[in-house]
Amino acid sequence: MKILIVCNNVYVEGNGLRTAVLSLLGTLKQKGVDARLLSCENDDPSGPQPDFPLKHFKVPVFEPLIEKNGFRFAHADTNMLHQAVEWADVIHLEEAFPLEIKALEIARELKKPCVGSFHLYAQNVIANIPGVRHSSLLASALENYWRDRVFNLCEVIHCPAEKVKENLVEQKFSPRLEVFSNGIRTELQPKGSRVEIGTDGPVDILCIGRLSEEKDQTTLLNAMRISRHSRRIRLHFAGKGPYLGKYRRMAEKLLNEGVLSYTPEFGFYSKSEISALAKRCFLLVHCATVEVEGLSCIEAIREGIVPLIAESRLSSAGQFALDDRSLFKAGDSAALALKIDYWIEHAEERNRMSGKYAASSLDYSLDKTTEEFIKLYGSVL
Repeated sequence: MKILIVCNNVYVEGNGLRTAVLSLLGTLKQKGVDARLLSCENDDPSGPQPDFPLKHFKVPVFEPLIEKNGFRFAHADTNMLHQAVEWADVIHLEEAFPLEIKALEIARELKKPCVGSFHLYAQNVIANIPGVRHSSLLASALENYWRDRVFNLCEVIHCPAEKVKENLVEQKFSPRLEVFSNGIRTELQPKGSRVEIGTDGPVDILCIGRLSEEKDQTTLLNAMRISRHSRRIRLHFAGKGPYLGKYRRMAEKLLNEGVLSYTPEFGFYSKSEISALAKRCFLLVHCATVEVEGLSCIEAIREGIVPLIAESRLSSAGQFALDDRSLFKAGDSAALALKIDYWIEHAEERNRMSGKYAASSLDYSLDKTTEEFIKLYGSVL
């Protein structure tokens, strides 16, 4: 079975799709599947390259904003697309952009089946465009375009979470919908992490994700004005994005006003650095209002950190919470502050739950995910 994975770019860091695609590609090969990648070439000539490389397509006017969000478009070269699609038995489309539209057109000409993975809501895109970020009409139009030009022309759609399936059914996506995680690498017996915070602190709180509108780190920063323990808290923001300057200024203001006594830290870290940080931090806060799955969240939970996750109609990350103590209403800083204070005041309970959270990561094993994809591919042949 020959599988062609189509994705604009997997070599620019800063988005979860990159991790999902590279992980799937690697584990498919480990299981003996001939899987190859059609994607934009890697800028690093000494680094890995796609099997079917494409040139970078720079979008006029918007290219700086696209780069800040950790994304890049590929030039849909017709000759390379034909070569790739002709080679494959099944085409796996990871997005619904012009590259995938062209790949789908060629696949239909050659009578090759297509599988689509739903990785982005329209709000993930427009939330970062000034002037239209709150336009429900534009969001609806974009999602309908993706539905009609790509997803409804696929044999099956992979949904990374049950909430994604519910939303796609509501929006009249017609192919068969299959639900399973994008998957993470897990240990056979993940262990919890005991974190001692004493009576003075610091209490380290981790927030992972692109620094952008829809990830809503603003809610965490505003919660510091309400928390009874804000002067004990040290915030760690792991990620990059267009709002880095804005969040630095908000953090500096909190520090200058005496709301915080520890300087918030901002950084972009490797996988191993994130794992080490998650092991020593007391809580993980995930504020995103738009999140198809949220692999960075479960990857941190794998290390035993206890999460606080925003509940939103367009976020599936709440599925990782084991009970209501780890959930709060999206955008509600007061509710978040209340939950942060609860866990600080119940530190032993946090340490007890750490092991349970680490064990829960096994439900999202990449090995299980890959087996599901292999079955999915076989079902469309």
